[in-house]
Amino acid sequence: MDTIRYTADGPQRGPGRRALLAGGTGLLGLLVLGAAATTTVPRPGTAGTAPTGPAATLRLGFFANLTHAPALVGTAKGLFAAELGGSGTSLATSVFGAGPAAVEALNAGAIDAAYLGPNPAIAAFASSGGAGLRVLAGAAAGGAQLVVRAGIAEAAALRGTTLATPQLGGTQDVALRTWLAAQGLETDLRGGAVAITPTSNAQSLELFRAGKIDGAWLPEPWASRLVLEAGAMVLLDEAELWDGTETGAPGLFPTTVLAVSPDFAARHPRTVEALLRGHLAALDWINTAREADVLAVLNARLAETAGAPLATDVLARALGKLEFTADPLAGAYPRLLENAVAASLAEPASLDGLVDTSFLEAARAASTTQVGAGA
Repeated sequence: MDTIRYTADGPQRGPGRRALLAGGTGLLGLLVLGAAATTTVPRPGTAGTAPTGPAATLRLGFFANLTHAPALVGTAKGLFAAELGGSGTSLATSVFGAGPAAVEALNAGAIDAAYLGPNPAIAAFASSGGAGLRVLAGAAAGGAQLVVRAGIAEAAALRGTTLATPQLGGTQDVALRTWLAAQGLETDLRGGAVAITPTSNAQSLELFRAGKIDGAWLPEPWASRLVLEAGAMVLLDEAELWDGTETGAPGLFPTTVLAVSPDFAARHPRTVEALLRGHLAALDWINTAREADVLAVLNARLAETAGAPLATDVLARALGKLEFTADPLAGAYPRLLENAVAASLAEPASLDGLVDTSFLEAARAASTTQVGAGA
């Protein structure tokens, strides 16, 4: 399996050693990238997108991050390759350090499918008028917290503090700005009642240890790292803000989704269904295997792709905050976009057609048939 790593220095073949656990994706940057890069991607059903049989190769992108665990497990255990190989399709993977590069690669045709955060997916879809990508399934849900230094026990105590988020306009950045506004603590891009500093997750850990920031709204495993390695306290778990009205699942909100190029899906539907079968197999293994085995496989894959494993207690706590599900939790996307618009980080747009679960349904049906035939 050929793997390409995308770093600040450009694409690099081979496993590499640069840490890519930073996660986080900028919505503003993606709006610009989407507008520039998706104009050549035709919509499904237009000229040149008739089905042509299985693809020779499926090029899959993901992050070396715990919230992309289905991709880590699916590649580590050969689950994608097993499903794709049945129709003669090989798998090539690309490891990305941030969403803008992944979306740019997807829109430019350098990859065919990618694991992304929901805000980057929304931004790419909106900025391309719906031509840029389709969300096929969910991958991870939950797993984001506002962690702060000791002595901050309520929202009012945040006035005058400095907090970090992974990237301006990213999923956690929008969530923090929205929550602060609801607490009467207005922010803007120049400051406000609370200063928000977009910072890589790894740097946020070091800045918090040094006392240079007062807290951060972070995805896992970074919230757990600040708690267990730097003494941070949890002020808010984002799960508390989702009562299930939008998603039908109290406490759950989308963290990572699996998206595909619409052109690729239209030309190679059988390949996309095979990818989804591998995705479902990875989710099933994560959710049913012994905890010790899950920890071992994920940490080995993180060591390979990100350059270092996680401490066992950090990994265990982080996994306890995440749920791995194929449900895209599509009802959350209008709220995510509304929050970004309210924070002046996006423009209103239609999300009609963003989520397409037809491939997921076909993959589930095929997987059920296979299980029944093997019983």
